[in-house]
Amino acid sequence: NSARYGISWGALGAAEFCWHTARQYTLDRQQFGRPLAATQLIQKKLADMQTEITLALQGCLRLGRMKDEGTAAVEITSIMKRNSCGKSLDIARMARDMLGGNGISDEFGVARHLVNLEV
Repeated sequence: NSARYGISWGALGAAEFCWHTARQYTLDRQQFGRPLAATQLIQKKLADMQTEITLALQGCLRLGRMKDEGTAAVEITSIMKRNSCGKSLDIARMARDMLGGNGISDEFGVARHLVNLEV
């Protein structure tokens, strides 16, 4: 049960890495004289990614407090792991798409996290 709880946190760490990478890439990458991050679609994607990460982190934190209190049911840990891994996979896929062809390059690390999350 503790392993599943740890995996929940670890998956969110991968999601945060992917978010930071996508954010920095879209700030640095210029298209038509403007950074990609200046477009509403990219801003929406980044905001959606950050929202999902924040909600999942709050869920993991709450579960940890419930475990400390002895009130966490086994099922909740499984649900949290499923949610964290699923959301993290979605975020990694979105980050890969935002990086375009560089999304599958080893240089940026998003593909590595994506493959690990898919497994």
